[in-house]
Amino acid sequence: MKSTFEKMGGIYTLGADGIYYPNLVSTDEEPHYGKYGMLRRTYLKERRPAKYSLYMLEDRLTAHLNAVDDEAKERMETLVSQMTNKQGITEELKARDHMVWVGVVNNIRNAAEEIVRNEIIYR
Repeated sequence: MKSTFEKMGGIYTLGADGIYYPNLVSTDEEPHYGKYGMLRRTYLKERRPAKYSLYMLEDRLTAHLNAVDDEAKERMETLVSQMTNKQGITEELKARDHMVWVGVVNNIRNAAEEIVRNEIIYR
């Protein structure tokens, strides 16, 4: 008599302890997430374990992390661009006083990063 797993095309492998284990293959997409996806994964794992487990069980974790990473990168680009334009940071300032330009751009990036973390990663 075949089990439901075998009827669906599943295969069992005999383990070293004499027990048959199902060969489970993830159908989830290939991971391409970076910094923001990893931050989201850590947040889910530590602060929202039920949601993390649900994503794992439904085989949607990688797709979710890829989407969050893409959204966060896009939002970072938009915020940095908007803040740079609003504060009047130009290539002229970069050529005239490079250290001031570096400091201002670093402040903008840090502020944008904090916004992205609060709006996208920790929601």
